[in-house]
Amino acid sequence: MATGEAPEETKVSERGMVTIPAAIRRHLDIDEGDKLRWQVTSDGALSVEVVHQREGVFDDFEPVDVGRTNAVEAERDFGDE
Repeated sequence: MATGEAPEETKVSERGMVTIPAAIRRHLDIDEGDKLRWQVTSDGALSVEVVHQREGVFDDFEPVDVGRTNAVEAERDFGDE
């Protein structure tokens, strides 16, 4: 979906739900589990921000070896902070 194309139109359901048109979902990479952040300006304009909520967000991180730990010893040394 390119800027300047004809606007998409959807209908609000009885429960206030709307469907995001497929072309817009693809263009903005909106997927199941993502959130939309809605904001209305003082002049009544509506803006919607896509907040990507992907599972496995830490999959790209490398594991870090913290050595061997013992919960009983840690509690004895540090208490149950």
